[in-house]
Amino acid sequence: MAAKEKASWKSSINDTGEYVRKQSKFRNFITADGSSGFPAEANRYHLYVSLACPWAHRTLIVRKLKGLDNIISCTVVDWLLTEKGWSFTDKRPKCTPDTINGKTYLREVYEIVDPDYDAVVSVPVLWDKVQGIIVNNESSEIIRMLNSEFNEFCPTEEQKSLDLYPEELRSQIDELNKWIYPEINNGVYKSGFATKQDAYNTAVTTLFKSLHRVEEILSKRRFLTGDHLTEADIRLFTTLVRFDMVYVGHFKCNKKRIVDYPNMWGYVKDIYQTDGIAETVDPQHIMCHYQQSHTSINPYGIVSIGPDIDFNEPHGRQ
Repeated sequence: MAAKEKASWKSSINDTGEYVRKQSKFRNFITADGSSGFPAEANRYHLYVSLACPWAHRTLIVRKLKGLDNIISCTVVDWLLTEKGWSFTDKRPKCTPDTINGKTYLREVYEIVDPDYDAVVSVPVLWDKVQGIIVNNESSEIIRMLNSEFNEFCPTEEQKSLDLYPEELRSQIDELNKWIYPEINNGVYKSGFATKQDAYNTAVTTLFKSLHRVEEILSKRRFLTGDHLTEADIRLFTTLVRFDMVYVGHFKCNKKRIVDYPNMWGYVKDIYQTDGIAETVDPQHIMCHYQQSHTSINPYGIVSIGPDIDFNEPHGRQ
């Protein structure tokens, strides 16, 4: 059995009560030509993910859009994150045992690579079944690999040609990611995990200023960079789709809901209704994970009954 999880979100709180996310440790890269030492191959790589986690969700969306479901296998952890960390089970819907390494806890998978690993055990994890090591546990880098390095294995020409990080838009995408990540993606966590009022006030004020900025952009464009879905949209979507479900109440991000922003709400529905994406969104995992795992925020683990959200309403973004 794995030892007690040595680093949780509480260990990321600084002296001013602010949540400071730690950096991912494993940062190798898969390449189509194999020059990195990790060649793109069918059935060689495996993803460990949580359906609740927005960072892991990014990888599932790109995997789905590129048609790599049968090329890169996947294990879904239990939605309940305990003091022992992420675990494997077949006792909850869509959760799966660890058929790759036969472990009970994700920490034990990390310890295969580093027996003395003492940092946060996070998802997603991209595992190399040939070398028996972690390739990467940084979602922003994993989605770049899935986007560009496995085109040979995409089943359709459309999926091969799909480029979520096109050369001509890279500077624009990078600029969007530069503020959306700290102010929105991580901003909801900085708001929800703050342990002092000033830290919360700063984080939540910045969050809603940035959401207003997104609303302004989307009043002029279907997607963040124009007419086509890009990496920037996927990275933002995984936060927005969870916002009204859990961040409004659980993380005290309740100044406004996403449904209160006409352009952003239509945008979320537009992406959700893109072929394949809806099946990557699991409200049960999302709601149960946040509200049952964060017992310092919700000590009795009561999962709320709502809100009622219809992501299949007409989005009007065409």
